[in-house]
Amino acid sequence: MTDPWLSSLRTQLQAIAGRLDAPGADRDGVKREIIALFKRVDGALTDLTQIKDEIRGLVERYKQGNSVAPTPAPQFTGARPAVHADHLGASTYIEKGWSLISLGDYRGAIQALDKALSLSPGAVEAQSLLGWAQMLHEDYDDALGNFSKVLMKEPANALARINVGYICLKKGIFGEAIEHLSKAIRLDNDRKATLYAHYYLGLVYLEREMYEDAQSFLRKTLKLGPNLIEAYFELGRALWLGGNREEAVRTWTDGYKANKFNPWAKRCQEMLDVAAAGGEVPRSPLA
Repeated sequence: MTDPWLSSLRTQLQAIAGRLDAPGADRDGVKREIIALFKRVDGALTDLTQIKDEIRGLVERYKQGNSVAPTPAPQFTGARPAVHADHLGASTYIEKGWSLISLGDYRGAIQALDKALSLSPGAVEAQSLLGWAQMLHEDYDDALGNFSKVLMKEPANALARINVGYICLKKGIFGEAIEHLSKAIRLDNDRKATLYAHYYLGLVYLEREMYEDAQSFLRKTLKLGPNLIEAYFELGRALWLGGNREEAVRTWTDGYKANKFNPWAKRCQEMLDVAAAGGEVPRSPLA
C-alpha cells in the first residue's frame, strides 16, 4: 500500500527501530515511543473497523435500491463466522472471504477462500463459504463439488443441501433438486434452509408446469417467510399460468405493497403492467 498515512507510520516505525538499535540508546524514551505508536495504530484500527461496517451499510442500501434484475439465489446473510485463530493463518482468509461475499466481491472471496483451503485443507467452514462464493459467481460445477464435500462431512448441513438443490434447479437436474430440497425440509434444523427449500421446490414444479404443486409450496413459503418478496412474484406466476389470473393479480399487488423498494416488488409491478396490457407472463421461473 502507498497511502501517505500508512507510509508515515512505516517511517515512524523504522525511525524507532533505528534508535533502538543505536549504541547507547535511550531505552526508556524508545519504550514510550513504541507505546505511543502502538496506541496510534490500535486507535486507527478501531476507526477503520467502524468505517468498514459503515461501508457494509452502504452496500446494503445499494442492494435495496439496485435496479439490476434480482437473482433467486439464496441470500447470503448471517453473523460473521466465529473462526479461531490458527498458526497457519487460514482463519484470516476465511474471515476475509466472508467479508468479500457479504460485499458482493465473489471473485475476491473465491481467491481468499482458496488460500484458506490451501493452508487448512478440508476445513468445512472454508469449503462451505467457497461454495457460496462460487454459486453466487455462477460457477455452478465448482460450487456443487464443494457443497458435496461439505455434505459428505456434515450430512445434516441443511444450508449446504438447499444450495445444492438450487444449483440442480439452475442446471435443470430436477430429480436431484427435489431429493435435496425435500431432505432439507425433513431435517428442519435451520429456519432459513427450510424456507428456501419450500421456495425452490415451488420453482422446480413451476418449471415442470405442475402448477398446483408449485402453488402449494409457494404458499407455504410465504407462511414461513412473509418478507421473501420473490415468493409473491413466483406464486403470482404459478397462479396465472395455472389459470387463476384474478388471484395472481392480487398476489402481485400484495408483493408490491409488501416492500415497494425491493427489486422483486418491482418485478411484481412489472407483472401487473403485463397483465393489464394483456401481455404474456414468462413461463420460466429463472428468466
